Amino acid sequence: MINRWIIFAACLFAGGGLGWWAAAKDGLGLGLLLGAFVWLVLDSLYVGRLLRWLRTEQSKETPADLASTDASPPGLPGVWGEVVDRTRRLLKNRDQQYRESQARLDEFLAAMQASPSGVVLLDAQGRIEWCNQMATQHFGFDAQRDVMQHIGNLVREPAFNAYMASGDFSHDVVIPGNFSTPARPLKLSVHVHGYGKDRKLLLSRDITAVELAEAMRRDFVANVSHEIRTPLTVVSGFIETLQTLPLKEAERSRYLALMAQQSQRMQTLVSDLLTLSRLEGSPFPGANDWMTTSALFAQCEQEARALSVLIAPQGHQLEFEPGPPCEISGIQTELYSAMSNLVTNAVRYTPEGGLVRVSWTLLEDGRGEFKVKDTGPGIAPEHLPRLTERFYRVDRSRSRETGGTGLGLAIVKHVAQRHGAELHIESQPGHGSCFSIIFPAARVRRLQAA
Repeated sequence: MINRWIIFAACLFAGGGLGWWAAAKDGLGLGLLLGAFVWLVLDSLYVGRLLRWLRTEQSKETPADLASTDASPPGLPGVWGEVVDRTRRLLKNRDQQYRESQARLDEFLAAMQASPSGVVLLDAQGRIEWCNQMATQHFGFDAQRDVMQHIGNLVREPAFNAYMASGDFSHDVVIPGNFSTPARPLKLSVHVHGYGKDRKLLLSRDITAVELAEAMRRDFVANVSHEIRTPLTVVSGFIETLQTLPLKEAERSRYLALMAQQSQRMQTLVSDLLTLSRLEGSPFPGANDWMTTSALFAQCEQEARALSVLIAPQGHQLEFEPGPPCEISGIQTELYSAMSNLVTNAVRYTPEGGLVRVSWTLLEDGRGEFKVKDTGPGIAPEHLPRLTERFYRVDRSRSRETGGTGLGLAIVKHVAQRHGAELHIESQPGHGSCFSIIFPAARVRRLQAA
């Protein structure tokens, strides 16, 4: 500040001296005014340079602009030099804080971008300020184009609009996803949280698998209850009849036989349920236990012939082709359960006198194929994708007649998956069906002839 007054005094002295030299006492006042004007012009120039530099610094917005050094601070004398120096330090601190804040913001946005949930930031008017990649997939947004678009114009689901209009965000709302179709439904759980000044944070989560699991659980409980209730009703009815009515020996024997049949049906159902539970909860089979295909074929053939005589007095045409002698690695009880289910299903659903052919083939690439082909009624194409679902039946009345539980093909699918095998199903109405399990080459080996 003292330097500034010194410069002012020097300008006055120089101006006064110049005026005295030019016009003696008459020019002194004019010289002083001229010196003050010169000082004012110089001071204004310093101020102008300072303002231009400050405007340049103020116009910087991006990190690249802040890092540039194109506009260096002006070198000014006196107090203006100190103002420039102090201002430069303040701007440097500002730039550092800005870069740190930007880095933290980028890290925060990267974390939200990596979130498995959809994240949408809404302003006070409900317009989209930012959304992550998952939200664009859930709702079909464009992260660039849809910024500052009202979310009500982009998500037209009535349940969602009613949820947003209600203002009650204490719970979530379930709506269809962007790519939801009747064949492949997609369910989203959307929950809005308020923050800041009337701003909103919208979170979306894909709950399709959860909804499907819940639906499967409900169907499973309903199916099990239905399957057990029917034989229990029959058994309890016959027990009440035997307890209250005097029956002849023939009627008593008939009722007892029906009770035994229904009890066996419940036992089979419970056994299949336990088998499925064991398959899902046990570790995958190793590759050290080997069994011959001939032994498995012998067990399947024995059971198939006994079942054929039981359900069809005239029997069926049963052909078993063991193929080349081989061994399969795995758990014998599981493999027999899968093969037996395919064979007994073919016998049950093939009309009396029909043909059931069971074969084992060693493929050229070393894999082994167990195939069961029948001349039954066949299966319509729309039923094929769901055949391995638990309790799924093409014809429920027909299943009741044959005594099936609806779990056989589910067991086959689980056993095949646990042994790395593939289950193939081919069928046409009126042309029979063909079920095959193809085992990987690592689990099949051919026996050398003695």
